Amino acid sequence: MSVLGTGTMGEAVLAAVLAGGQPAGSTLATARRPQRAAELAERHGVRVVPVREAAAADVVVLGVKPQQLEAVAAEVAGAVREGALLVSLLAGVTTARLASLFPGAKVVRTVVNTPALVGAGVTVLAAGAGAGEAELARAEELLAATGTVLRLAEGQLDAATGVSGSGPAFVFAVADALAEGGVGAGLPRAVALQLAAATVLGAGRLMVETGTHPALLREQVTSPAGTTAAGLRELDAQGMRAALVSAVMAAAKRSAELAG
Repeated sequence: MSVLGTGTMGEAVLAAVLAGGQPAGSTLATARRPQRAAELAERHGVRVVPVREAAAADVVVLGVKPQQLEAVAAEVAGAVREGALLVSLLAGVTTARLASLFPGAKVVRTVVNTPALVGAGVTVLAAGAGAGEAELARAEELLAATGTVLRLAEGQLDAATGVSGSGPAFVFAVADALAEGGVGAGLPRAVALQLAAATVLGAGRLMVETGTHPALLREQVTSPAGTTAAGLRELDAQGMRAALVSAVMAAAKRSAELAG
């Protein structure tokens, strides 16, 4: 298999695939700069090859930037095998467009988020042209080490982009605000950041491991006339909930716009 395009997400998926048991010796990657190629080879033990050679693998993970797609498709024209599995990481690029650029490939479109870098991501995937159960299962197997993997209809991927694709940035904004509030209340910044990060991690883990709705978890920690109740009143007054809902919907809308 190969990873064609090894930016942040491409390398995250490469690392996850290798962690999941894919042999480094039979894994190809691409890099435009010699220094980057040397880094990938040293860090992961993979073979860094020209783009056309990577495109000829039986499974190709496409991780180039969306604005580079047309040029890359032209560069590898005729190199992608008939029936090859093409797993796309590209935001806002539909399976129909990918099928037109890489005819004969079986396309699976994914949305992977940055916590995949530490094996705690969320990946959603959808089958496109020519892809069936076998291709979806293979893509799930490859991406399992990124974290949670879910199947969705392609029409739901824009909404998923808003929640899980862009969501880490929204959570980081919340964590940053928590830490800033801690500094304002008298904590050293390093301590405030440590507390904020651990709180976000713990809250997410509690929600996942208990399966409890977040509204109920919020109620469980909110005592009448207590500190949390005072803070939640301020969040309501400042419109935090509405802002987050609007942020998710704006990200989903932008994803749909990019898809044309």
